[in-house]
Amino acid sequence: ASGVARFAWNWALSEWKRQHAARKEDPSLPPPSDVSLRRQLNSMKREQFPWMFDVTKCAAQEAMIDLGAAFRAFFDRHGRYPRFKKKGVRDSFCAAKEAGTFRVDGLRIRLPVIGWIRMREEVRFTGKLKRVTVSREADRWFASIMVETDDIKPVEHPQDAVGVDLGITTLATLSRGEPIPGPKAHTSLLRRLRRTSGSLSRKRKGSSGRRKAKLKLARLHSRIAAIRRDATHKATTMLTRTYRRIGIEELNVCGMARNRHLARSIMDGAFFEFRRQLGYQARFYGATIVVADRWFSWSRTCSCCGSVKAELALAQRTYLCDACGHEVGAISTPPAISKLWPQALRWQPVERNALARGASPARNGPLGSRNRTAGSPYSFDRLCGGLRRFRRAVSSHASNCVSASAIPSEAGRLARNPP
Repeated sequence: ASGVARFAWNWALSEWKRQHAARKEDPSLPPPSDVSLRRQLNSMKREQFPWMFDVTKCAAQEAMIDLGAAFRAFFDRHGRYPRFKKKGVRDSFCAAKEAGTFRVDGLRIRLPVIGWIRMREEVRFTGKLKRVTVSREADRWFASIMVETDDIKPVEHPQDAVGVDLGITTLATLSRGEPIPGPKAHTSLLRRLRRTSGSLSRKRKGSSGRRKAKLKLARLHSRIAAIRRDATHKATTMLTRTYRRIGIEELNVCGMARNRHLARSIMDGAFFEFRRQLGYQARFYGATIVVADRWFSWSRTCSCCGSVKAELALAQRTYLCDACGHEVGAISTPPAISKLWPQALRWQPVERNALARGASPARNGPLGSRNRTAGSPYSFDRLCGGLRRFRRAVSSHASNCVSASAIPSEAGRLARNPP
C-alpha cells in the first residue's frame, strides 16, 4: 500500500508539472488540481496500472489529496514545493474513514486489505475516527489516527504569565528562573552513532550485511528522535497547562545553525519543534502564545534601567550594566527577560497563532484550522523599545508580527514605567 501511495504521489506530481507547463503556453487550459488528477488516474489505471487494484483505493486517493494540500500550503507560503518520494524513505499510506475502510476495536485495528493487526495501546480519545496514517520508522510501523473529539478542554491555569528562553545548555529557561533540562539525545549517543555509521560505510553495497547495518543505524536515529520528542512534549505540555500566557522569541534557527561550533547543539535542541508543539498545545488547553520579534536586543538590555549595551560577547556569562551598574551572574536567561516579559504579556491580550511558517496544519478536522487571529492594538516590539527595527521587520514578518498603532513616545514610556 505504501508503494502504491508513493507511485500515485510521484505520478500526480509529474502530471501537475506537465499540466502547469502546458498552461503557461496555452492559458485557456484549466489549472491542475488534485480532483482532476484523481479522475484522470481512475480512468486509466485499469488499463495501464492494474496492479493498483491489489491494495485499497484509499492509498492512491489520499496520496493525491495530500499532494493538493501540499501545493496549497506552498502557494500560501506555509511550506516548500512538493518533491518526489523515494522508496524506503518515510514509507506511509493513509486511509479515510469510509464504509469498511478501517475500524478500531480495543487493542486492534482493521486496515484495508491487510486485516486485523494488534496495537500497543488503545485510542485514548472518544469521538469520530476520521483518518489513519500508517508510517514506517526504521523497522517499526506506526498507526496515527485522527479523531474528532471534544475530550480536550481548556484548563484552569494556576499561573498567569511566563517567558521562555530556549538555549543550548538547558532546553529552556523560564523568566522565573526555573530551568528545564534537555536530554541532549544526539550528544549523548554521538559516539555510538559514529561507530554505527562507520560500520555501515565499510559494508559492500547490495550485501546482506549492509542492509542489516543500515537498519541498525536507522533504529539508532529513531531512538534519538524519540528521546528528543518525548522531552519536548513533556515540557510544552507542562507550560501550556500551567501558564495562561506564554512568551517565546522568534528565532532564526537556520541562521544560528551556520555557526559550525554550535550547530550540532542548536539542532539537537529542536527549537522549531518546541515552538510548533507549544502552538498546538496552547490551542488545546486555552493558553495564549506571544511571539517576540527576533531583532529585539534581549541579551544586551538591562532589566533594571532598560539601557542597551553596545556589545556582549557570546562567551561572556556575566552581565554588567554600564549605566546603572546592575550585575547578573551566570547568564542562563537574557537579563531583560525577567522584567520585560511580564510587561509585554500585560499588553498582549490577543491570542496568537503560534504555528511557525513552514508548519503544515492538518488537512481537515477541528484541530487543523488555518485561521489567524487579529492583531493587538499594542505592539510587543514597541512596548519593549525596539522601534527602529520594528518597521524593518514588519514587512518580512507581517504574518507573525502583531499590528502597531501606539504612539512611539507613549509606548516607550509604558514599557519603562508600566501602570
